[in-house]
Amino acid sequence: MTRMVRLRATAIATQLLALCLLSGCDGRATAPKHKHHQAEGRTEDSSVVEFDLTSGVAESTASGGLFPLPAMRTFTGLVRAIERTQADRNVKAIYLRLGMHRLDFAKVEELSTLLSKVKERTPVYCHAHALSNSTLWFTLKSCSKTFLSPAGDVDAIGMSMQMVYIKSLLDKLGVKADFLSVGKFKSAAESLLRDAPSEAARQEWLETLGSIRQSWHDSVGAVRADQVPNLENGPFGAQKALELKLVDALGDEHEARADALSRGGASATKIAYGTAKQPASGAALSEVLSLLSGLDEADSKKPHIAVIPLAGSITMGSDGLFESEGINEHAVTKTLERLKNDDSVRAVVLRLDSPGGSALASDLMWSRLRELAQAKLLVASVGGMAASGGYYLACAASRIFASETSIVGSIGVVGGKIVIGPALEPYGVHAISLAPGKDAQRPTYESALFAWDEATRARVYEQMRGVYDLFVSRVSEGRKLSREKVYALAEGRIYSGKQGRDIGLVDEIGGLYQTLEYARKQVGLSKEAPVTVEGQSDGLLSALGLDREASSEQFALALEQHRKQLWSPLAMVPREWVPWVSGVSPLLSHETVLALSPFAVQAP
Repeated sequence: MTRMVRLRATAIATQLLALCLLSGCDGRATAPKHKHHQAEGRTEDSSVVEFDLTSGVAESTASGGLFPLPAMRTFTGLVRAIERTQADRNVKAIYLRLGMHRLDFAKVEELSTLLSKVKERTPVYCHAHALSNSTLWFTLKSCSKTFLSPAGDVDAIGMSMQMVYIKSLLDKLGVKADFLSVGKFKSAAESLLRDAPSEAARQEWLETLGSIRQSWHDSVGAVRADQVPNLENGPFGAQKALELKLVDALGDEHEARADALSRGGASATKIAYGTAKQPASGAALSEVLSLLSGLDEADSKKPHIAVIPLAGSITMGSDGLFESEGINEHAVTKTLERLKNDDSVRAVVLRLDSPGGSALASDLMWSRLRELAQAKLLVASVGGMAASGGYYLACAASRIFASETSIVGSIGVVGGKIVIGPALEPYGVHAISLAPGKDAQRPTYESALFAWDEATRARVYEQMRGVYDLFVSRVSEGRKLSREKVYALAEGRIYSGKQGRDIGLVDEIGGLYQTLEYARKQVGLSKEAPVTVEGQSDGLLSALGLDREASSEQFALALEQHRKQLWSPLAMVPREWVPWVSGVSPLLSHETVLALSPFAVQAP
């Protein structure tokens, strides 16, 4: 990158930092110099450690938006922090804050298993303002003592799948949804084409949710069989939850922390994970500047394992509507190439939580992942979901780990467009198409003004069938299954992680911790070996879709484009719908075929 670009990047970072300071925002906690290297903090100086989950647990550093999160604030960072705490004999108690945050079932399944082992030696004191299905599971299994705020509640309400169908609305507006699917169970477009789910979609969702529900009940029943009947009998107020022994005490965070400190014989806790609020120091300000400018280099070349979190929908470029929320083919490919050529990287772990998206981007990344797998050990860890395009990526790995409550599969494709031409007619807008060839409609097949004729629909379906067959071939190669077996498992059908293990789409039940253990053993690394978190947003330049060779003109243009994207009408979309809506966004970039699951699922 030219010196001018470096100076401009630093100047912008300085201005942003000044604005941050003038507005009185909290600085980030001090972190290691290399922002993606997991902090190997020690706890010898404190016998009580604190885990702050109140701001959530992000999979990727890109979840920080324009400015990436430190690696220690990711899910990988949390797993590593628990691992170090478990090994530290000086830790006498743990204090864990949930606030009102809701964890997804797959994260709870892994974290509760890890902390229940820690609890055998070290008491775990937990506090929550409110508990959901998933966090109640977490506290029942993980916590020695659970405090709930006196005005809090416990939403033990069971599991359901909510779907919205808008065909009748589109009909009233005169809008046509022209979509095709390959696969009996590929129901991603049904919300646009029907007023209720098809029988096939209803069947697969009930079976998959039933499997997840059974795993949830079995896990709670193994430690608190008396509470299984209460898991779906709420909601409960704080006092009722105490009477039912869903929680152990009512009190605020200070009381819960005091209990933990008393048990540990300490005067203060040491933050092992979370957003510790510390006074702004020279070191902390230096780190913020480094994160804003994105100009620092990795300072560690020790043999290590690299974790690549791939979370959200899959798109081709860096100009998606929700770029910070998804998997960017351009950015991921650059990361994969760098890791392939880095001799210090001994193994790569894909941490997946994606409903899919662009079929083209999925296949391009699959090819790069297979190249990486020829040079390094490549294993996959499924979080909440690796469905459709997400599973496309997973099957490039030599081994797939998933939680019982993960969702996998959805091997199928869907494609189409929204046609608004008829809706404009009542307002005096009439569209025509002129073409010198025999067929005036064929050149308009991507247009939102004209519906497909039958000949064009046949061509589109043929194209989609080709992508479907390629998807099956990729799975067959990666999973070492016959194409006939994959076709039988495909048809767009989804499975729980437990079901996936039974039918060969998953190798082992386990979370990120078990995946890292497997990778270490396979490449001969000790538990002390570093683990890095590789993010798509390595700083300001990467967030703008640039690298260090960008010219000053490219930098200025990218900055202006990003400024225009800071607000979008789709910002009004409910956050839980963002992964699915973002997954559909490639249709706006003239892609016809998607490898997308019906919905992105979140645990209530």
